[in-house]
Amino acid sequence: MSELLPGVEAGTVDARIRIHHLTSGPADGEPVVLVHGNLSTGRFFEHLMSPASDRFRFLAPDMRGFGRTEPAPIDATRGLGDWADDLVSYLDRLGIERPHLVGWSTAGAAIALVARQRPVASLLFLDPVSPHGYGGTHPDGRPCFDDYAGSGAGVANQQFVAKLREGDRSGDEALSPRNVMTGTYWSPDFRLPQEREDLLLDEILLSQIGDDGYPGDSTTSTNWPGAAPGTRGLLNALSPKYCDWSWLPELDPKPPVLWTHGTRDVVVADGSMLELGTLGQAGIVPGWPGADTFPPQPMVSQIRDVLERYEQAGGRARTEMFPESGHGPHVDAAERWLQIATEFWASA
Repeated sequence: MSELLPGVEAGTVDARIRIHHLTSGPADGEPVVLVHGNLSTGRFFEHLMSPASDRFRFLAPDMRGFGRTEPAPIDATRGLGDWADDLVSYLDRLGIERPHLVGWSTAGAAIALVARQRPVASLLFLDPVSPHGYGGTHPDGRPCFDDYAGSGAGVANQQFVAKLREGDRSGDEALSPRNVMTGTYWSPDFRLPQEREDLLLDEILLSQIGDDGYPGDSTTSTNWPGAAPGTRGLLNALSPKYCDWSWLPELDPKPPVLWTHGTRDVVVADGSMLELGTLGQAGIVPGWPGADTFPPQPMVSQIRDVLERYEQAGGRARTEMFPESGHGPHVDAAERWLQIATEFWASA
């Protein structure tokens, strides 16, 4: 593992599985748990943790299937339940009772599930997966097909998966892990210093590739585009067949919520070019059955709807948009994002 930034330390916690994590700040500080998303690790938060805060104790675990955490299978039929249970076990072993939770992308669903199990100080959704999962739903969350065809591991780009499996570090092809990272993780106008880009690429290449990790297994379908989610692996866990946090307004008690969104996000968007409804409508994936059957998924609108209902149910929900940011405003607008997040944690 390459040298960490000043004030950041690495360690492991023997929880439900052995979890590798980064920490910074005082041992008795208010705990802030930074949970990464798909194809990333805790190091994608490291720059926010250095120099260490005087008030907050930052913790950034590598989640199941990624980084240096003990390899373990993902049961997709539980949605992000494995991640949530791992986090609860991790918090228990560390003696953390009411953490601030940050969930980037995939982890948005996981931190919601944690809040369903135990009290938390706050929830910060950082460009989270839609409350109705990823791909194959109508605006109200209804599945396009009964078998949820068009979502899950079966629609993953196999060329990209092969590049991950090979450990490709080049930038020669559009679907190399490096180019996918720089083209989708943050604004395309933003570029990290080369050394940092190389480091984070190495973190992505630690991912567990296969049926139990990324992307997962799949099944065939008579519905368009011919594949439906299987029962193992991360992309199936994100399918609307299993992933759901639209129940958030029912939480009791209701922690304060902050949603931060990069409006140039190409991953979580109304009409994401990574989602089959949009790709079919654009003619990139042939045979699209039309918008009445399989519309582009309005992910941002679905998030907004759930948070509006959260407020109507008595919760406090704040939204901050980052107009020049992509899927990771904590990276491409780090200073502003951390300032807003710190103010939110302090007021929670």
